[in-house]
Amino acid sequence: MAGRAAQNVAKTMTGFQYPWRDKLEKYRSELTKGVWGYWEMGAWKPLGINARMRARLRKEVLLAGEDWTFDPERKEMRTKRKGHKCDRIAAEKRENTVKLMEKMPKMLLDYKKRKWEKKMKEEDKAKEEK
Repeated sequence: MAGRAAQNVAKTMTGFQYPWRDKLEKYRSELTKGVWGYWEMGAWKPLGINARMRARLRKEVLLAGEDWTFDPERKEMRTKRKGHKCDRIAAEKRENTVKLMEKMPKMLLDYKKRKWEKKMKEEDKAKEEK
């Protein structure tokens, strides 16, 4: 009884002292469900604690030097810069052209060989028909 009275006196004298440990224990199950809410049985359920109170609780915990484990994992930052699609595609085409030009002599030899084989087959057919 005396402890509770002392807490009430401390609250009234120094202003509102946010009891973050009590609130953290009270809302721990809600905070583990997500930042904004969660899906349950096909319906969206908001958290039992509103965003302002969640932010205040997070701030108090961090100021007290404790760990706040309820934030979602952050994604990696994008290293690829945005730009016009036509510029990006043009650069890819240029790279592809360079790769194809390296293969060009072999491609030409293969083409000539196919053409020669086709010509020889036609000549063989012509000889057989005569």
